[in-house]
Amino acid sequence: MTTTNKKLSLALHEPRIAGNEWQYVKQCLDTAWVSSVGAFVDRFEAELARRSGTKHAVAVVNGTSALDLSLRVLGVAAGDEVLVPSLTFIATVNAVAYQGATPVFVDAEESTFGMDPGVLEAFFGRETEMRGGACVRKASGRRIAACVPVHALGYPVRIEPLLDSCRRRSVPVLEDAAEALGSTYRGRPLGSFGRLGALSFNGNKILTTGGGGAIVTDDAELAKRARHLSTQAKSDGDAFWHDAVGFNHRLTNVAAAIGCAQLEQLDGFMKRKREVAELYRKLLAGSPLRLAWEPEGARSNCWLNTLIAPTPEDGARVLAALRARGVGARPLWAPAHRQPMYAQSPRAGGLEVTDRLWRCCVSLPSSVSLTDEDVSAVVEIALGG
Repeated sequence: MTTTNKKLSLALHEPRIAGNEWQYVKQCLDTAWVSSVGAFVDRFEAELARRSGTKHAVAVVNGTSALDLSLRVLGVAAGDEVLVPSLTFIATVNAVAYQGATPVFVDAEESTFGMDPGVLEAFFGRETEMRGGACVRKASGRRIAACVPVHALGYPVRIEPLLDSCRRRSVPVLEDAAEALGSTYRGRPLGSFGRLGALSFNGNKILTTGGGGAIVTDDAELAKRARHLSTQAKSDGDAFWHDAVGFNHRLTNVAAAIGCAQLEQLDGFMKRKREVAELYRKLLAGSPLRLAWEPEGARSNCWLNTLIAPTPEDGARVLAALRARGVGARPLWAPAHRQPMYAQSPRAGGLEVTDRLWRCCVSLPSSVSLTDEDVSAVVEIALGG
Protein backbone atom coordinates (compact mmCIF):
# COMPACT_ATOMS: atom_id res chain seq x y z
CA MET A 1 0.00 0.00 0.00
CA THR A 2 1.14 3.54 -0.70
CA THR A 3 0.93 6.08 2.10
CA THR A 4 -0.89 9.24 1.05
CA ASN A 5 -2.66 12.14 2.73
CA LYS A 6 -5.12 12.46 -0.12
CA LYS A 7 -8.68 13.27 0.98
CA LEU A 8 -11.09 10.54 -0.06
CA SER A 9 -14.85 10.56 -0.62
CA LEU A 10 -16.14 7.08 0.13
CA ALA A 11 -19.69 6.45 1.31
CA LEU A 12 -20.44 3.73 3.82
CA HIS A 13 -22.86 1.96 1.50
CA GLU A 14 -24.49 3.47 -1.55
CA PRO A 15 -26.91 1.83 -3.98
CA ARG A 16 -25.93 0.77 -7.48
CA ILE A 17 -28.52 1.69 -10.13
CA ALA A 18 -27.22 0.03 -13.26
CA GLY A 19 -29.88 -2.31 -14.62
CA ASN A 20 -33.46 -2.02 -15.78
CA GLU A 21 -34.55 0.44 -13.09
CA TRP A 22 -35.25 3.33 -15.48
CA GLN A 23 -37.05 1.10 -17.99
CA TYR A 24 -39.31 -0.53 -15.39
CA VAL A 25 -40.19 2.75 -13.68
CA LYS A 26 -41.03 4.24 -17.08
CA GLN A 27 -43.43 1.35 -17.66
CA CYS A 28 -45.20 2.28 -14.44
CA LEU A 29 -45.42 5.92 -15.45
CA ASP A 30 -46.51 5.16 -19.01
CA THR A 31 -49.30 2.85 -17.83
CA ALA A 32 -50.23 4.98 -14.77
CA TRP A 33 -49.84 1.96 -12.46
CA VAL A 34 -47.92 3.86 -9.82
CA SER A 35 -49.61 3.06 -6.51
CA SER A 36 -49.85 -0.09 -4.37
CA VAL A 37 -51.40 -2.32 -7.04
CA GLY A 38 -49.61 -3.45 -10.18
CA ALA A 39 -47.73 -6.17 -12.01
CA PHE A 40 -44.37 -5.22 -10.53
CA VAL A 41 -45.63 -5.65 -6.95
CA ASP A 42 -46.79 -9.19 -7.78
CA ARG A 43 -43.55 -9.97 -9.61
CA PHE A 44 -41.39 -8.57 -6.82
CA GLU A 45 -43.20 -10.63 -4.18
CA ALA A 46 -42.90 -13.83 -6.22
CA GLU A 47 -39.18 -13.35 -6.77
CA LEU A 48 -38.56 -12.41 -3.13
CA ALA A 49 -40.30 -15.57 -1.98
CA ARG A 50 -38.16 -17.64 -4.34
CA ARG A 51 -34.95 -15.93 -3.21
CA SER A 52 -35.91 -16.37 0.44
CA GLY A 53 -36.80 -20.03 0.11
CA THR A 54 -40.37 -19.40 1.25
CA LYS A 55 -43.81 -19.85 -0.27
CA HIS A 56 -45.07 -16.31 0.33
CA ALA A 57 -43.83 -12.71 0.42
CA VAL A 58 -45.76 -9.56 1.32
CA ALA A 59 -44.13 -6.33 0.12
CA VAL A 60 -44.54 -3.32 2.44
CA VAL A 61 -43.29 0.25 2.72
CA ASN A 62 -40.23 -0.43 4.89
CA GLY A 63 -38.52 -2.96 7.12
CA THR A 64 -40.01 -1.46 10.27
CA SER A 65 -43.51 -2.05 8.92
CA ALA A 66 -42.52 -5.63 8.12
CA LEU A 67 -41.51 -6.16 11.75
CA ASP A 68 -44.61 -4.41 13.08
CA LEU A 69 -47.05 -6.42 10.96
CA SER A 70 -45.20 -9.66 11.66
CA LEU A 71 -45.52 -9.24 15.41
CA ARG A 72 -49.20 -8.34 15.03
CA VAL A 73 -50.07 -11.43 12.99
CA LEU A 74 -48.14 -13.59 15.47
CA GLY A 75 -50.54 -12.32 18.12
CA VAL A 76 -48.12 -10.24 20.20
CA ALA A 77 -50.24 -7.96 22.36
CA ALA A 78 -50.10 -5.37 25.13
CA GLY A 79 -48.66 -6.84 28.30
CA ASP A 80 -46.63 -9.51 26.50
CA GLU A 81 -42.83 -9.75 26.50
CA VAL A 82 -40.63 -10.33 23.45
CA LEU A 83 -37.02 -11.54 23.40
CA VAL A 84 -34.77 -9.30 21.31
CA PRO A 85 -31.07 -8.52 21.04
CA SER A 86 -29.91 -5.17 22.35
CA LEU A 87 -27.27 -4.98 19.60
CA THR A 88 -29.56 -4.01 16.73
CA PHE A 89 -30.94 -1.03 14.87
CA ILE A 90 -33.62 0.49 17.07
CA ALA A 91 -36.47 -0.48 14.70
CA THR A 92 -36.35 -4.07 15.96
CA VAL A 93 -37.14 -2.96 19.49
CA ASN A 94 -39.54 -0.18 18.51
CA ALA A 95 -41.70 -2.72 16.68
CA VAL A 96 -42.13 -4.56 19.98
CA ALA A 97 -43.15 -1.33 21.71
CA TYR A 98 -45.72 -0.63 18.97
CA GLN A 99 -47.63 -3.70 20.20
CA GLY A 100 -47.64 -2.42 23.79
CA ALA A 101 -45.27 -5.28 24.62
CA THR A 102 -42.00 -5.17 26.58
CA PRO A 103 -38.59 -6.08 25.11
CA VAL A 104 -36.41 -8.51 27.07
CA PHE A 105 -32.79 -8.03 26.00
CA VAL A 106 -30.51 -10.97 25.18
CA ASP A 107 -26.73 -10.60 24.89
CA ALA A 108 -24.85 -10.99 21.61
CA GLU A 109 -22.38 -13.63 20.52
CA GLU A 110 -19.10 -12.13 19.29
CA SER A 111 -18.73 -14.68 16.48
CA THR A 112 -22.04 -13.70 14.88
CA PHE A 113 -23.02 -10.27 16.31
CA GLY A 114 -26.40 -11.95 16.91
CA MET A 115 -28.39 -13.35 19.81
CA ASP A 116 -26.35 -15.84 21.85
CA PRO A 117 -28.11 -19.27 21.88
CA GLY A 118 -26.43 -20.26 25.16
CA VAL A 119 -27.63 -17.12 26.91
CA LEU A 120 -31.14 -17.66 25.58
CA GLU A 121 -31.32 -21.28 26.73
CA ALA A 122 -29.96 -20.38 30.17
CA PHE A 123 -32.58 -17.64 30.49
CA PHE A 124 -35.40 -20.02 29.58
CA GLY A 125 -34.20 -22.60 32.07
CA ARG A 126 -33.61 -20.13 34.89
CA GLU A 127 -36.31 -17.51 34.54
CA THR A 128 -39.33 -19.00 32.77
CA GLU A 129 -41.93 -21.71 33.24
CA MET A 130 -44.81 -23.13 31.21
CA ARG A 131 -48.31 -22.14 32.29
CA GLY A 132 -51.32 -23.32 30.29
CA GLY A 133 -49.21 -23.95 27.21
CA ALA A 134 -47.52 -20.54 27.32
CA CYS A 135 -43.95 -19.65 28.29
CA VAL A 136 -44.09 -17.15 31.15
CA ARG A 137 -41.29 -15.12 32.75
CA LYS A 138 -41.60 -15.92 36.44
CA ALA A 139 -40.54 -12.49 37.71
CA SER A 140 -43.29 -10.64 35.80
CA GLY A 141 -45.90 -13.34 35.23
CA ARG A 142 -46.08 -12.22 31.60
CA ARG A 143 -46.13 -14.36 28.48
CA ILE A 144 -43.04 -14.55 26.26
CA ALA A 145 -44.95 -14.02 23.04
CA ALA A 146 -42.12 -14.11 20.49
CA CYS A 147 -38.37 -14.15 19.94
CA VAL A 148 -36.77 -11.88 17.33
CA PRO A 149 -33.18 -12.84 16.48
CA VAL A 150 -31.41 -10.37 14.18
CA HIS A 151 -28.99 -11.36 11.43
CA ALA A 152 -26.88 -8.27 12.04
CA LEU A 153 -24.75 -6.74 9.25
CA GLY A 154 -25.57 -9.72 7.02
CA TYR A 155 -23.89 -12.24 9.36
CA PRO A 156 -26.18 -15.21 10.09
CA VAL A 157 -26.89 -15.95 13.74
CA ARG A 158 -26.67 -19.56 14.90
CA ILE A 159 -30.34 -19.92 14.21
CA GLU A 160 -30.83 -23.67 14.74
CA PRO A 161 -30.15 -23.76 18.52
CA LEU A 162 -32.23 -20.59 18.95
CA LEU A 163 -35.12 -22.25 17.14
CA ASP A 164 -34.77 -25.39 19.24
CA SER A 165 -34.88 -23.44 22.51
CA CYS A 166 -37.95 -21.50 21.40
CA ARG A 167 -39.75 -24.50 19.91
CA ARG A 168 -39.55 -26.40 23.21
CA ARG A 169 -41.30 -23.46 24.91
CA SER A 170 -43.86 -22.80 22.13
CA VAL A 171 -42.34 -19.35 21.49
CA PRO A 172 -42.67 -18.31 17.82
CA VAL A 173 -39.57 -16.94 16.08
CA LEU A 174 -39.58 -13.89 13.83
CA GLU A 175 -36.26 -13.48 11.99
CA ASP A 176 -35.13 -9.89 11.52
CA ALA A 177 -33.29 -10.45 8.24
CA ALA A 178 -33.44 -6.78 7.25
CA GLU A 179 -29.73 -6.76 6.40
CA ALA A 180 -29.37 -10.35 5.30
CA LEU A 181 -31.09 -10.93 1.94
CA GLY A 182 -28.89 -13.47 0.17
CA SER A 183 -27.19 -14.76 3.31
CA THR A 184 -27.58 -18.45 4.14
CA TYR A 185 -27.16 -20.82 7.08
CA ARG A 186 -26.26 -24.40 6.14
CA GLY A 187 -27.31 -23.60 2.59
CA ARG A 188 -30.77 -22.30 3.54
CA PRO A 189 -31.76 -18.64 3.01
CA LEU A 190 -32.15 -16.48 6.09
CA GLY A 191 -35.72 -15.44 6.77
CA SER A 192 -36.98 -18.95 6.02
CA PHE A 193 -36.26 -20.53 9.44
CA GLY A 194 -38.78 -18.74 11.66
CA ARG A 195 -42.55 -18.49 11.41
CA LEU A 196 -41.88 -15.22 9.59
CA GLY A 197 -38.92 -13.25 8.29
CA ALA A 198 -38.66 -9.47 7.84
CA LEU A 199 -36.58 -7.83 5.08
CA SER A 200 -35.60 -4.22 4.35
CA PHE A 201 -34.81 -2.44 1.08
CA ASN A 202 -33.68 0.91 2.41
CA GLY A 203 -31.23 2.87 0.28
CA ASN A 204 -28.25 1.43 2.14
CA LYS A 205 -29.23 -2.27 1.88
CA ILE A 206 -27.78 -4.84 -0.53
CA LEU A 207 -30.65 -3.99 -2.87
CA THR A 208 -33.01 -1.06 -2.65
CA THR A 209 -36.47 0.05 -3.66
CA GLY A 210 -35.77 3.52 -2.28
CA GLY A 211 -37.35 2.30 0.95
CA GLY A 212 -39.48 -0.78 1.23
CA GLY A 213 -39.52 -4.05 3.10
CA ALA A 214 -41.16 -7.45 3.01
CA ILE A 215 -42.50 -10.27 5.13
CA VAL A 216 -41.56 -13.79 3.98
CA THR A 217 -43.13 -16.99 5.30
CA ASP A 218 -44.30 -20.50 4.48
CA ASP A 219 -47.51 -19.93 6.43
CA ALA A 220 -50.31 -19.04 4.02
CA GLU A 221 -52.65 -17.80 6.76
CA LEU A 222 -50.04 -15.48 8.29
CA ALA A 223 -49.19 -14.10 4.84
CA LYS A 224 -52.88 -13.54 4.08
CA ARG A 225 -53.42 -11.76 7.39
CA ALA A 226 -50.34 -9.56 6.93
CA ARG A 227 -51.39 -8.56 3.41
CA HIS A 228 -54.92 -7.81 4.64
CA LEU A 229 -53.72 -5.57 7.48
CA SER A 230 -51.26 -3.82 5.16
CA THR A 231 -54.14 -2.66 2.94
CA GLN A 232 -56.33 -1.06 5.65
CA ALA A 233 -58.03 -4.42 6.40
CA LYS A 234 -60.47 -3.78 3.59
CA SER A 235 -62.91 -6.68 3.52
CA ASP A 236 -64.86 -6.29 0.28
CA GLY A 237 -64.45 -4.59 -3.07
CA ASP A 238 -65.55 -0.99 -3.40
CA ALA A 239 -68.01 -0.90 -0.49
CA PHE A 240 -65.33 0.32 1.92
CA TRP A 241 -66.00 -2.13 4.73
CA HIS A 242 -63.08 -2.90 7.02
CA ASP A 243 -62.97 -5.72 9.55
CA ALA A 244 -59.99 -4.58 11.66
CA VAL A 245 -57.78 -1.59 12.36
CA GLY A 246 -55.53 -1.73 9.30
CA PHE A 247 -52.56 0.16 7.93
CA ASN A 248 -51.48 1.79 4.69
CA HIS A 249 -48.31 -0.31 4.49
CA ARG A 250 -48.25 -1.78 0.97
CA LEU A 251 -45.28 -1.15 -1.31
CA THR A 252 -46.00 0.92 -4.42
CA ASN A 253 -45.71 -0.46 -7.94
CA VAL A 254 -43.02 2.13 -8.76
CA ALA A 255 -40.88 1.03 -5.82
CA ALA A 256 -41.45 -2.62 -6.69
CA ALA A 257 -40.33 -1.91 -10.26
CA ILE A 258 -37.01 -0.68 -8.92
CA GLY A 259 -36.85 -3.76 -6.69
CA CYS A 260 -37.41 -6.11 -9.63
CA ALA A 261 -34.52 -4.51 -11.49
CA GLN A 262 -32.33 -4.72 -8.39
CA LEU A 263 -33.15 -8.39 -7.86
CA GLU A 264 -31.95 -9.12 -11.38
CA GLN A 265 -28.54 -7.82 -10.31
CA LEU A 266 -28.40 -9.40 -6.84
CA ASP A 267 -26.03 -12.24 -7.76
CA GLY A 268 -23.58 -9.74 -9.22
CA PHE A 269 -23.89 -7.50 -6.18
CA MET A 270 -23.12 -10.40 -3.88
CA LYS A 271 -20.15 -11.54 -5.96
CA ARG A 272 -18.51 -8.13 -5.84
CA LYS A 273 -19.30 -7.61 -2.16
CA ARG A 274 -17.61 -10.90 -1.29
CA GLU A 275 -14.56 -9.85 -3.31
CA VAL A 276 -14.43 -6.59 -1.34
CA ALA A 277 -14.85 -8.42 1.98
CA GLU A 278 -12.15 -10.95 1.19
CA LEU A 279 -9.75 -8.17 0.19
CA TYR A 280 -10.40 -6.34 3.48
CA ARG A 281 -9.77 -9.58 5.32
CA LYS A 282 -6.54 -10.26 3.43
CA LEU A 283 -5.15 -6.76 3.96
CA LEU A 284 -6.00 -6.78 7.68
CA ALA A 285 -4.48 -10.23 8.29
CA GLY A 286 -1.78 -10.15 10.94
CA SER A 287 -2.84 -6.73 12.26
CA PRO A 288 -4.50 -5.99 15.60
CA LEU A 289 -7.69 -5.16 13.69
CA ARG A 290 -9.88 -8.14 12.83
CA LEU A 291 -12.62 -8.24 10.22
CA ALA A 292 -15.81 -9.86 11.45
CA TRP A 293 -16.53 -12.97 9.43
CA GLU A 294 -19.25 -15.52 8.83
CA PRO A 295 -19.54 -18.37 11.36
CA GLU A 296 -19.02 -22.00 10.38
CA GLY A 297 -21.80 -23.34 8.19
CA ALA A 298 -22.97 -19.85 7.21
CA ARG A 299 -22.44 -17.64 4.19
CA SER A 300 -22.90 -13.90 4.57
CA ASN A 301 -24.04 -11.49 1.89
CA CYS A 302 -21.11 -9.33 3.09
CA TRP A 303 -23.47 -6.38 3.41
CA LEU A 304 -21.49 -4.21 5.79
CA ASN A 305 -17.86 -5.09 6.48
CA THR A 306 -17.05 -4.42 10.12
CA LEU A 307 -13.73 -4.58 11.92
CA ILE A 308 -13.26 -5.40 15.58
CA ALA A 309 -10.57 -3.37 17.33
CA PRO A 310 -8.78 -4.82 20.38
CA THR A 311 -9.94 -1.98 22.67
CA PRO A 312 -12.55 0.80 22.63
CA GLU A 313 -9.72 3.33 22.39
CA ASP A 314 -8.40 1.61 19.25
CA GLY A 315 -11.88 1.60 17.76
CA ALA A 316 -12.31 5.32 18.43
CA ARG A 317 -8.91 6.05 16.90
CA VAL A 318 -9.69 4.11 13.72
CA LEU A 319 -13.10 5.75 13.34
CA ALA A 320 -11.67 9.25 13.80
CA ALA A 321 -8.82 8.62 11.37
CA LEU A 322 -11.13 7.31 8.67
CA ARG A 323 -13.62 10.15 9.01
CA ALA A 324 -10.85 12.74 8.96
CA ARG A 325 -9.83 11.44 5.55
CA GLY A 326 -13.32 11.44 4.05
CA VAL A 327 -14.14 7.78 4.61
CA GLY A 328 -17.77 7.12 5.53
CA ALA A 329 -17.12 4.72 8.39
CA ARG A 330 -19.48 4.45 11.36
CA PRO A 331 -19.73 2.82 14.80
CA LEU A 332 -22.26 0.11 15.56
CA TRP A 333 -25.69 1.17 16.77
CA ALA A 334 -25.83 2.31 20.37
CA PRO A 335 -27.36 -0.71 22.16
CA ALA A 336 -31.08 -0.54 22.79
CA HIS A 337 -30.66 -1.09 26.52
CA ARG A 338 -28.75 2.19 26.67
CA GLN A 339 -31.53 4.18 25.00
CA PRO A 340 -33.60 6.19 27.51
CA MET A 341 -36.96 4.62 26.59
CA TYR A 342 -35.63 1.08 27.09
CA ALA A 343 -33.10 1.56 29.89
CA GLN A 344 -35.41 -0.08 32.44
CA SER A 345 -36.45 -3.01 30.26
CA PRO A 346 -35.71 -6.51 31.62
CA ARG A 347 -32.60 -8.41 30.57
CA ALA A 348 -31.96 -12.10 30.06
CA GLY A 349 -28.65 -11.82 31.93
CA GLY A 350 -25.70 -9.52 31.38
CA LEU A 351 -25.02 -7.58 28.18
CA GLU A 352 -21.23 -7.40 28.34
CA VAL A 353 -20.55 -8.72 24.83
CA THR A 354 -23.08 -6.27 23.39
CA ASP A 355 -21.36 -3.34 25.10
CA ARG A 356 -17.88 -4.51 24.08
CA LEU A 357 -18.79 -4.91 20.41
CA TRP A 358 -20.49 -1.53 20.38
CA ARG A 359 -17.40 0.18 21.74
CA CYS A 360 -14.80 -1.72 19.70
CA CYS A 361 -16.33 -2.08 16.22
CA VAL A 362 -16.15 0.13 13.15
CA SER A 363 -18.13 -0.53 9.97
CA LEU A 364 -16.23 0.16 6.75
CA PRO A 365 -17.29 1.26 3.25
CA SER A 366 -18.90 -1.73 1.56
CA SER A 367 -20.52 -0.47 -1.65
CA VAL A 368 -20.55 -2.63 -4.76
CA SER A 369 -18.85 0.24 -6.60
CA LEU A 370 -15.71 0.18 -4.42
CA THR A 371 -12.47 -0.50 -6.28
CA ASP A 372 -9.61 -2.58 -4.93
CA GLU A 373 -7.66 0.68 -4.62
CA ASP A 374 -10.43 2.14 -2.46
CA VAL A 375 -10.30 -0.86 -0.13
CA SER A 376 -6.51 -0.65 0.12
CA ALA A 377 -6.71 3.04 1.00
CA VAL A 378 -9.30 2.40 3.74
CA VAL A 379 -7.15 -0.32 5.31
CA GLU A 380 -4.03 1.84 5.12
CA ILE A 381 -5.75 4.64 7.04
CA ALA A 382 -7.23 2.23 9.56
CA LEU A 383 -3.79 0.81 10.26
CA GLY A 384 -2.36 4.28 10.82
CA GLY A 385 -0.96 5.03 7.37
